[in-house]
Amino acid sequence: MNALNLSHRENFKGNYLEPAMKAGLIEMTYPDSPNHPNQKYRLTAEGNKLKKIYK
Repeated sequence: MNALNLSHRENFKGNYLEPAMKAGLIEMTYPDSPNHPNQKYRLTAEGNKLKKIYK
């Protein structure tokens, strides 16, 4: 969030995180436990393709 200069977590989640997940660009590291204390997000194969295009 800091890299994008965003400060409101709910806006980030609704405007960026959830749409990227629905589009298949990112995935949870613990998909069965969304509130897992070590939850992180990683790029999918599609996300990596898009990253290479815009790099």
